[in-house]
Amino acid sequence: MFKKKPNIKPLSPLKSSDRRRTADAIIADFDIEVPADTDANPEDRAASTAGLTALRKSLLPENALSARFTTTAGPDLKQVSGTVYVGSHEGTNDEQRILWVKVGENMYPTVYTLWHNPRIVALLYTPLMVVEKLQGGADLMTPGLQRGPPFPKKATKGAVVAIASLESPTIPMAVGTCEIDVSALQKVQGVKGHAVQIFHWSGDELWSWSTTGKPGINPPDSLDGWGDEKERAETGLEGEADALDLEDDQEEEDGGVAISGGPTERSEAEKAQGVDGEDAVTSKDFIDVVEDKEMTTKEIDDAFIDAFFYGVHHRINAHKDHSSHGLEFPLSQSKFMSLLVQPFLPTFTPKRTASLQIKKTRWKNLKKFINFLDKEGLLRSKNKDGNEVVITDIQFAHPRFLEFVPYRLPKKETPASSGSSGKPEASSSSEDSVGQKLKLVSLLRPKEKLAPIFNASGANPRGFYTAAELKQILTSYIETENLISPKNKRLVTINPEIANSLLGSTAADSAALTAGAIARDALAERLVAACSPFHTIQRNDADVADVKPKAGSPPRIQIVLETRSGNKTVTKVSGVEAYYIAPQPLADELRKTCAGSTSVDRLMGSSPKNPVMEVMIQGPQKDAVVKALEKRGVNRNWVEVIDKTKGKKKG
Repeated sequence: MFKKKPNIKPLSPLKSSDRRRTADAIIADFDIEVPADTDANPEDRAASTAGLTALRKSLLPENALSARFTTTAGPDLKQVSGTVYVGSHEGTNDEQRILWVKVGENMYPTVYTLWHNPRIVALLYTPLMVVEKLQGGADLMTPGLQRGPPFPKKATKGAVVAIASLESPTIPMAVGTCEIDVSALQKVQGVKGHAVQIFHWSGDELWSWSTTGKPGINPPDSLDGWGDEKERAETGLEGEADALDLEDDQEEEDGGVAISGGPTERSEAEKAQGVDGEDAVTSKDFIDVVEDKEMTTKEIDDAFIDAFFYGVHHRINAHKDHSSHGLEFPLSQSKFMSLLVQPFLPTFTPKRTASLQIKKTRWKNLKKFINFLDKEGLLRSKNKDGNEVVITDIQFAHPRFLEFVPYRLPKKETPASSGSSGKPEASSSSEDSVGQKLKLVSLLRPKEKLAPIFNASGANPRGFYTAAELKQILTSYIETENLISPKNKRLVTINPEIANSLLGSTAADSAALTAGAIARDALAERLVAACSPFHTIQRNDADVADVKPKAGSPPRIQIVLETRSGNKTVTKVSGVEAYYIAPQPLADELRKTCAGSTSVDRLMGSSPKNPVMEVMIQGPQKDAVVKALEKRGVNRNWVEVIDKTKGKKKG
């Protein structure tokens, strides 16, 4: 909802009584349990209210402010107004952020409130790639729900819920309202329709707003309290039990599992799939073969190792002519995961998808996994800022990569555009824009007040002309009316038609009227400025007469780089339709070229009847997009690049 920046009026302090009243209403509406001190004396009134006071302060800090806001939402850009509550939690250096938003009778927590108040709403899960689509303004569809049924009891129709990715299950990344009774669902596969209407997400304008103008705060790596009991059991005692099953000679001091065996040996996780490379059965049949069960820690470890081998093997074969096989070093942790690991995990069933998370491996986090691969001699890495590592090189000549045998992967759906309805847009079956020749022509159409000059010159007063043709018409008019100054041929004598059509009330025009003459070049500039701009985009040497000019200046394809999910960069492209380019085939090509996920959605604010589509690609892919556009006849000068990632520092 808040993809567009809201108009927030000046903030005002919240009275203590109003703050308590608002906090109490939140506690009641969300059925939040008030902590009680079991050791306190029941007669001690102060002790009995200490828990309530602390909860109020956590939900709505004592420094809270409020303000009214207005924005627009939905395809019809409906006007929406409400109240924002701003404050800072302890440990955030008094940095003021929007904590709650009230629209109508509904109160919504922002991700900042959820990160400091675990379990105040039900938490739903979906894959990371779906979360990224939600952060583009899409709603969560029912088939996207994971880790259930059963689903949380509080996730009833109309209830406010939080959404986290399977890859980071303790970090709420979006907030929305259930459109159906999610808690009552018996299955999600094959069920159509919306499950959650998204209200706010990490990365939108609410998240990025601050009183100091600083960018939004990045999500934490993990949070205590948001994981459910089942997950805590898996990552606690049960995870330790799995670790005891590992043989001593396979354990590494860095918490990993040694990669043993020869170059062609298959891992246990891969053997369990019952497939061997390209000889595998089809994906549909294979899903029936794979048992939908929770994976052991060793199986998860093996799956991540195999996925990395597969990712590098794929790069070597797909980018043979590139020295680094299409990768740009140093490679960040997030790039490493999104390009070389995540797409190659065998996530065939919901339980396998839930199991295949880096935190459920022996390494627990991506940094330790990369350090483990470094010790195995598969890549080189170095620490960065003490919090993460970057990959500086990959040993592409290692036999484990060259002799790796690919295994069957889940069949992925072709990225398609999905608006709020979630229905994919029909895409072109063939890409006929590759190799096309385009010619962009800027035209000008005279306004009615210029008709006397054009009629006198024998030109069509409602025709379309280039700037050079307009100057020729002006020259013809000057010669026909014999207006060249006898003293200076660069000056034009002003007659009533020129005075009425081209001169105004500016100081320069007044001076020219007083002098009775004006420079020819200045008069030509006024003629051009007095015309309305039009343009044509001619394809494959089409005759200009066959292309109807369109009003306005020539459009520019817009490439926008922006940060999503805290520190992830995405590239968005819009406005390609005017250049005879179908968005979906372009997205399909970029998905392969950039080895990352892509999506096509309606550009926010465009007309539902004549929508402009927006292609989104993971990562900073400006150069790849420009190259793909040039293949389709687009000149670099017709492209506008907006980099919103520059100058942003961690909050």
